[in-house]
Amino acid sequence: MPALLLVLTGVVLGFYYETNDDLAIIQLLRGNTAAAPVTNLHLYFHGLAWVLAGLFRLLPAVPWYGVLLYTLLYAATALTFAVLDKLVRHRVAPELVTVLLVLFYSMAWVEHAMWFNYMRVPLLLAGAGLLYAAQRPEQFSARVIGMVAFGLSWLIRPSAADLALLLVVPGVLWLAGRRAMPLLGVAVAWALIGGLAAGLLRGNEASTFRTLDVLKSNVNDYQLYRPIPRTPSDSLGVQEVEQWLLGDSVLINEAFFARAYVPDARHFTQEVLPQKLLLTAGQLALNYFPLLLLILVLQIWVATSARMAGRGRFWLVQVAFLGLLLVLGSMLKLPSRLALPVLNLWLLTNLVFLLRDSRRPVNHEILSLLLVLLLAAAPYGYKLWHRHTTLEAEQLRGRRALALFRRQTYPAPVVVTDAVNAAYKSQNPLRVHTIGSVYLKTCLNLTGWPTLDPSQPRLRQRLTGTRDFTESLRVLARRRAAVKWYLTPATARLLNQHLAWRQQKGQPRLSLRTRQPVSGNNDLPRLYIPVFE
Repeated sequence: MPALLLVLTGVVLGFYYETNDDLAIIQLLRGNTAAAPVTNLHLYFHGLAWVLAGLFRLLPAVPWYGVLLYTLLYAATALTFAVLDKLVRHRVAPELVTVLLVLFYSMAWVEHAMWFNYMRVPLLLAGAGLLYAAQRPEQFSARVIGMVAFGLSWLIRPSAADLALLLVVPGVLWLAGRRAMPLLGVAVAWALIGGLAAGLLRGNEASTFRTLDVLKSNVNDYQLYRPIPRTPSDSLGVQEVEQWLLGDSVLINEAFFARAYVPDARHFTQEVLPQKLLLTAGQLALNYFPLLLLILVLQIWVATSARMAGRGRFWLVQVAFLGLLLVLGSMLKLPSRLALPVLNLWLLTNLVFLLRDSRRPVNHEILSLLLVLLLAAAPYGYKLWHRHTTLEAEQLRGRRALALFRRQTYPAPVVVTDAVNAAYKSQNPLRVHTIGSVYLKTCLNLTGWPTLDPSQPRLRQRLTGTRDFTESLRVLARRRAAVKWYLTPATARLLNQHLAWRQQKGQPRLSLRTRQPVSGNNDLPRLYIPVFE
């Protein structure tokens, strides 16, 4: 059934990337935005990056990244269905079990397949694998499956697997009691030893990458710090961070972040925090009302069941989940790729608490769950279809943008750009996406988190003979037709300021100019010509 439901999702609703992160990773793995295929992503896909890069070299026409992650998403779905099936199997008729699972997928799971991001997979796979193993403590094969699921999840994104482990601890203990201790012990040991090993084996370049990645997230993603530039170069750096132009380590470095950004508790609590909390509450209520209704119904069952054992621990778990959502939404951020998996594991934990004892009759409660799902089906179905049409339109715009990029940059073997990242969003994970024409050998991206990756200085070294960001641009500017500059006006303006700031005495002045008029509200990418004066 899980495979059939995933296929139906693709046929009826389609598959779309939630963000441009996945395709940015793919282009690094394929070597399109690096000097060579990147086999170590440092922060994600430990070991798996080497495998994927090798597969892309062997059979480049196969979307290996999507194939791997959708296979693991199928595994997470199958494990979750197995847990749910065992919880309700002997309580209602087999036909109702099937209906319940289909409705659960449609109301609480379909977004994972439709609106895809790699972050969803380790959260779901680790959580479902550990619950599956705890539900079958007497089966050695189940324990192996659980640990393999957690291990693969940790390799993909360690922090996601660690979060999933934290979230399912109550459910694992309710299912297996003391027999769960070896399972949890192995998972915790894996997380601790793996994290320690990753830290010890991380070189200087990777450590700097990790530090700067955290710092830019604290500023751009979480708004934890307020910019207070102290010098003209700081002001330029703040603008570049806002534009995600992060490639010049002369300007964007740890000292710059420490100098130009400060924590401002008053500003955060008065300006940032209320907006983030309102956004989080609105997102949860609007996007996930079926799940919230199910969680509420389960809480009402517990509140009205005076003889139910362990109610105190249950309510502590509810407070913990709610507190976690508030912390994530207020101090960090709670995008859909994180919010829905957390809600999924919250719901599964509550179901485990209520249904773990097969001797306790809860048939009527299960039927009421079924009723809630049926009532939510129509409004949620409308919402899903609206999202499908929105993503379909966004995918088409992205394809047109990439087609225009190919036409405008043909036949240059090297393109300097900031324009492809936005076009990646909402593309199909199970298709191979080419950036430029058949002549394009290398795409030098100027914006986005990959510009912090250690592969980028090596790419500049290969292209120009220097790792320095600004000097490499000056070298590329002298190559005229061999290099195309396809930029948005905002980035081009900022790049001109940057080039002027880094200009050395005696050097000719370099600026980027376009023949197309730039209006105030038109930030569409266009060709620029480097001019030395």
